Amino acid sequence: MRALVYTGPKQIVLEDTPDPVADRDDVLIEVGAVGICGSDMHAFLGHDERRPAPLILGHEAAGIVRGGPLDGKRVVVNPLVTCGVCRDCLSGRENLCATREIISMPPRQGAFAEKIAVPMRNVIEVPEKLDMTKAALAEPLATSWHGVTLADRHAARPLAEARALVMGAGAVGLGAALSLRAFGCHDVTVAETNALRRDTALSQGFNNVVDPTVDGALEPSFADVVIDAVGNKHTRGASVRSARPGSVIVHIGLGDGIDGFDARRVTLQEITFVGAYTYTMIDFRGALAAMASGALGNLDWIEARKLEDGIQAFDDLLEGRTGAAKIVLNPVTL
Repeated sequence: MRALVYTGPKQIVLEDTPDPVADRDDVLIEVGAVGICGSDMHAFLGHDERRPAPLILGHEAAGIVRGGPLDGKRVVVNPLVTCGVCRDCLSGRENLCATREIISMPPRQGAFAEKIAVPMRNVIEVPEKLDMTKAALAEPLATSWHGVTLADRHAARPLAEARALVMGAGAVGLGAALSLRAFGCHDVTVAETNALRRDTALSQGFNNVVDPTVDGALEPSFADVVIDAVGNKHTRGASVRSARPGSVIVHIGLGDGIDGFDARRVTLQEITFVGAYTYTMIDFRGALAAMASGALGNLDWIEARKLEDGIQAFDDLLEGRTGAAKIVLNPVTL
């Protein structure tokens, strides 16, 4: 099969690789669509020691099952493979499973390929109303949905009454803004440094879209809910400054792990700071249902490309040459 293989920092090549083999509990999926995630970019730059070269990246996948009891089913893949028996898994927080694995991280190859084998329990059937390319958004939107669910749980006031700030307008940030709206929050500010992505956020009906690097773009102490979908020192600093007393900050982004956090202000203003990691299967199913119902909008903020155009896609993302919140590759035409 053809696959995009990460071979070293800023190096990714299209190669012929062996077809994956499905074990007894697995299904073999012909990959119709797979999104390029920020974590893929992080690995591509050589910044993720958990993803050593050579490796097939990509974990935001949708496709058709080939063989077995689910043969012919259109499915999306939950890339988190968990044990299912530990305390966290049994309490519905399988995203915290200590032995979890993720597709695109050894020992599991990723989905920038024509085929992938995954555990049968990790696939969810795609609703009829959803086409394959948009279905690949289920994974990043499940991350957004999970973050907004946590915000709803920890916020001091109902989301319908809250002023919200989302840092970042990539797929997870834009997805968080759309999820906030689906939860009834209509006062949402989106902060994004890339002008093309600001235009994309505006096209989705968010009127207050700002460049956070401009002085005065963000009011101090205005937001009841802040979702940081970037997670670097700059967005953490802006999140803490923008949060009002008694508010909640949900930190989703994994840009870096140091600096920008004003613990003194968080303490004095009794601001709740919550880390949000991926999603549970309940979040995944909830996000997929919201996508199919139209609650998350038309999902037309993606750009689809062929697998062989993936090398250029990585370069375009690195250089900020696309306004799409998500580039989706189509390894196989289904």
